[in-house]
Amino acid sequence: MISLKVSLSLLVATAVLLVTAQDLDQKEWWETTVFYQIYPRSFFDSNDDGTGDVKGVTAKLQHLKDTGFEATWLSPIFKSPQEDFGYDVSDFVSVDPLFGSNSDLEELFAEAEKLGIKIVLDFVPNHSSKEHEWFVKSENSEEPYTDYYMWHNGIPNPEGGRPLPPNNWQSVFYGSAWEWSEKRQQYYLHQFAVGQPDLNYRNEAVIKEFDEILRYWMRKGASGFRIDAINHMFEVEDLRNEPINDPSDPKSYGYTHHIYTKDLPETYDVIARWRKVIDDYVKESGSDTIIMMTEAYANLTMTMKFYESDDGSQPRAHFPFNFAMIEDLNDNSKASDFKYIIDRWLDNMPRGKVTNWVLGNHDKPRMASRYGRERVDGMALILMTLPGVAVVYNGEEIGMEDYRDMSYEDSKDPQGCNLGPENYKWASRDPQRTPFQWDDTFNAGFSKSDKTWLPMHPLYRQRNLLKQKEADYSTYQFYVDCMKLRKERILTHGEFRSRAFNDDVFAFVRFLRENEDRELDPYYVTLVNFHGNSFTVDVTDLYKFAGKSATVQLVGTDSQHEVGQTVNTTAVTLGPYEAIVIGTSAAVSVHLSLALLVAAIVKYLFL
Repeated sequence: MISLKVSLSLLVATAVLLVTAQDLDQKEWWETTVFYQIYPRSFFDSNDDGTGDVKGVTAKLQHLKDTGFEATWLSPIFKSPQEDFGYDVSDFVSVDPLFGSNSDLEELFAEAEKLGIKIVLDFVPNHSSKEHEWFVKSENSEEPYTDYYMWHNGIPNPEGGRPLPPNNWQSVFYGSAWEWSEKRQQYYLHQFAVGQPDLNYRNEAVIKEFDEILRYWMRKGASGFRIDAINHMFEVEDLRNEPINDPSDPKSYGYTHHIYTKDLPETYDVIARWRKVIDDYVKESGSDTIIMMTEAYANLTMTMKFYESDDGSQPRAHFPFNFAMIEDLNDNSKASDFKYIIDRWLDNMPRGKVTNWVLGNHDKPRMASRYGRERVDGMALILMTLPGVAVVYNGEEIGMEDYRDMSYEDSKDPQGCNLGPENYKWASRDPQRTPFQWDDTFNAGFSKSDKTWLPMHPLYRQRNLLKQKEADYSTYQFYVDCMKLRKERILTHGEFRSRAFNDDVFAFVRFLRENEDRELDPYYVTLVNFHGNSFTVDVTDLYKFAGKSATVQLVGTDSQHEVGQTVNTTAVTLGPYEAIVIGTSAAVSVHLSLALLVAAIVKYLFL
């Protein structure tokens, strides 16, 4: 019989191997985190001018820490005439005085680092402002800036006078994508606002400019970059007309199919180049991973190309934003629609890459308005328990809603205002950009100014952070609990399987393969009822468990269940719009595995 000393050594060695294996399987900081998108203009006003600012973000970092967020990305704060609220940048390496100064941003980096929070910056490379030094010099035909932008003579006007625009391309913000420059006597391209001329990425010097901008902000402390509107970066060289899509309004963006102004293959090469710039900096500086995430409203095939080249040899973005739950799902979607959309994304991802899920942002209606207030818990739970990265837009954690009845006079967004007082309401992005609702005091605690840049949501006294913190249980408290749960290994490393039980009940299981008997593996099952009726489901149709009982791990704000309650997995009843998690804990599994290991060795010792 083997000696006790040797046996104990084997036991210790095996335990060490188990721990070491888990340590080697640790993910990088960004791979399982929840990114909190801050729209700085609407987050917190530190100087009482009615507009949020960088110091306001710094002042409220503790909110991020308390909630559980470990990273945030800021919508643009760089110098700008604010025609498109910061997406028209006039200086890519200077904070706009409206938001503060570069030293304020460096202070934010420093304070965030103390709290263990990463700061990701918005990076807007497709265009600049007309007020940028590059454009001013380009319009004056000064070298080397002459062809930094997309210029064209136009085509002859049969009626004489000024030439006509080069083609039928239209702006996202309505009207022709070409604007005449009297100074240069040529047209320049602007796929967005007139004040946002498109840069010419067929000019190598332009790409090099942005290489240096990335390096500048990495040196200052940025932990990543969200690349804005990236699929608009290139256009076909011959500027040919695009095919007609909807002839009813030749000035609308939907007038043509955008096959010559979006998703061109050259875009991916530039992304790969910038990924190398970032990775080289990380290697040289020894910093934590600095990430790049891309924004492109594109089809699934084109979106997946942002991960890597077709042969896998060329890394590109760490991940492209996944807008499937914004674009393809709504309050009328069935459980089978959720299963299809989620499974489709996971099935099409390149092997070894990290997924992400987005439910809202500054450009799209808020989640509570899009899915309905009664589904807020369910949607949040899906977001937080799916594999990979989650992205939360500021205000979603308290269930903020759009202020869709904002008057035309109070509206600021050119996307809506350009359509006039009759048609602005549903095109405007202002309703989802109203200031954060901190409490029930004047201006919801956002600002002491008599007038805020956008009006407060009129129901802020009923829905605000302070009220939800003081409640017995609230949307905010549910988010906090979700954030705690998703740190468990089942959710950071677990596999995924989904099921639609009927039109209204969607479920998925996250499980770890830790035992020879699959039924003993640790698991969590997310169950969401999208309907106002109750349903009873047999969860073992999704996943086979050891025994017929499971423990409730997490419940929504109006759940009929309680955390710690035992449920029969063959008959789980979900109340109207209920959202819960049931299962075992990872800790139980680890202890069970070690107990089985010890038992096996003891048995061996005394054979």
